[in-house]
Amino acid sequence: MATLPVFDRNGNEVGKYEIDSSELAESINRQLLHDIVVMYQANARQGSACTKSRGMVAGSTRKLFRQKGTGNARQGSRRSHVRRGGGHAFAKKPRDFSYRLPKKAIRAATRMAMASKLQDDQVVVIDELSFDEPKTKEMAAILKALGIAGQTTLVATADHDLNVYKSARNIAKVSVSPVSDLNALVILKPRRVLATKAALDAIKERAKAS
Repeated sequence: MATLPVFDRNGNEVGKYEIDSSELAESINRQLLHDIVVMYQANARQGSACTKSRGMVAGSTRKLFRQKGTGNARQGSRRSHVRRGGGHAFAKKPRDFSYRLPKKAIRAATRMAMASKLQDDQVVVIDELSFDEPKTKEMAAILKALGIAGQTTLVATADHDLNVYKSARNIAKVSVSPVSDLNALVILKPRRVLATKAALDAIKERAKAS
């Protein structure tokens, strides 16, 4: 059982939050985490590379010069891949790199990623995070008060909060995600996770439900 300090917007400790990483995941399978992260990265690949083969390059197919008697290495078409302006030997074509692992494995990896962040003391808890309107300056002040300014940070909220998202989107190295959109890559990529108490409650409820 881990007891995390709860801070307010000014960086003052206002309480404690108890959470057991084993409630999220009994153990952390690093191979599974690796496989899930690679899957998300593969799914993000554009896959639009396209180059021409020698059959697609414009130019004559006539032999450049006779086979023997010139003293030069034998040459064929000017469209050969060894000549400037020729086609590629192994031309790249658009392809889809995406694939999908089982849903249970993806959900388990998400819980393991959050558990690993808790075990590594990389989770900062704030009692409440909301804005009447988007305020980037105010969001930056909160991060500075919590001592995580300048670090790659994931701000986890219980639900989608447009004002929180707009307040943080222009701050370098900061991303915002509701609990429903969390996955292993989103959690593991930043160094710190700034979570509200409501977000941690939602994460525990999801873990129990699974």
